[in-house]
Amino acid sequence: MSATERLACFKAYDIRGRIPAEIDAARAYAIARAYAAWLKPRRVAVGYDIRLSSPEFAASVREGLMDAGVDVVDIGRCGTEQVYFAVFHLGLDGGVMVTASHNPADYNGLKLVREQARPISADTGLAEIEQLTIAGNFATGARRGTTERADLLDAYVKHLLGYVDAAKLSPLTVVSNPGNGGAGVVVEALAPHLPLRFVKVHHEPDGRFPNGIPNPLLPEKRADTARAVVSAHADCGIAWDGDFDRCFLFDEAGGFIEGYYIVGLLAAQVLKRHPGAKIVHDPRLTWNTIETVRENSGIPVQSKSGHAFMKEVMRKVDAAYGGEMSAHHFFREFSYCDSGMIPWLLVLAVISERRQPLSALVGERMRLFPASGEINRHLASDTRSILARVRAHYESAARTIDLTDGLSMEFAQWRFNLRGSNTEPLVRLNVESRGSEPLMREKTAEVLKLLDG
Repeated sequence: MSATERLACFKAYDIRGRIPAEIDAARAYAIARAYAAWLKPRRVAVGYDIRLSSPEFAASVREGLMDAGVDVVDIGRCGTEQVYFAVFHLGLDGGVMVTASHNPADYNGLKLVREQARPISADTGLAEIEQLTIAGNFATGARRGTTERADLLDAYVKHLLGYVDAAKLSPLTVVSNPGNGGAGVVVEALAPHLPLRFVKVHHEPDGRFPNGIPNPLLPEKRADTARAVVSAHADCGIAWDGDFDRCFLFDEAGGFIEGYYIVGLLAAQVLKRHPGAKIVHDPRLTWNTIETVRENSGIPVQSKSGHAFMKEVMRKVDAAYGGEMSAHHFFREFSYCDSGMIPWLLVLAVISERRQPLSALVGERMRLFPASGEINRHLASDTRSILARVRAHYESAARTIDLTDGLSMEFAQWRFNLRGSNTEPLVRLNVESRGSEPLMREKTAEVLKLLDG
């Protein structure tokens, strides 16, 4: 394979592909060697998710690292954020998580970080690691590395509990649905420390995903959680993706809460602990977040969408919290990384403190800033020409035009963001308005007609 060729498993932010056509254990070994050659770490954490292929992949990664002279801290089966935690908690030089997140069972991949759990993406080293993987010319380490097993679950749980005062939590009933991913293990470890009654759905980790792919962003994957909330008369529901770096909230009626409104709720809560702090948000939906942050004496800061960009901006401005509508939530005290556990703990703290149901906590904000949710459209032509056509149509009426991530245009009573996908031939549209759902729907249809035309 020449150095000009590309590997299909290398994406913008991580590595993932179908087994064995795009990635297998041998390729995982080569990637580990390339990662070590590029980063030159001394000690690296390795963890893996619940997929059936993950133990084999993780063993290959450990071998690759040790052959390069790197000492491995093996933290076993875990979630992505537990690798992040291991890196910053133990002061390691990097971490490798074997996971394909919410992809089907016949996929796997790797997420790579460096010191302080800083992400390695296409523009911060992943492209170079890809080329080193392709070249395959790896020098033997001066010494073979070692592997030590580390059980960090107790330390990780202790860290999570630091975000809330468990004594002040109400005895809520909470539906917990890991979708047979890895989140259930952590919920079980947290449960004895919390005054909560958990109603467990698909709690058993099972890499065959017998109840479907754990991806609650897909509307068809929400029904089991919603039904369980209603059946148990629960106060809320929580669902996670497979490696649980994202969590999704359901109100007491089983209604799915769009991540956009959770960002505002969490921003207000974080600002109580960190008055005057900076809060980072993405450009897709912004008005509710900006208004909430300013009302709570915070400073909103916009970042391009994507976890690597969000983390970079958060570090640059030392933000206390960052949130994306896609349910990635980032915390300064978590080394600016995303967590699928901290958000729901904070949400339960808000419910307990205000003694209001989740529907009431977000309902007013949903009425003030109704949003379309993300709508995908496959392209008949290239992204650039489509964005140019839409911009030309609205330019004379727009109050502001922002190109931070795709095309954002604001008007007096509505706004939209339109951006191309990094991985697929499609564009993603988000529309919101000020207090008028009919206007939001009208403008959504209007922009979609432009796209389809």
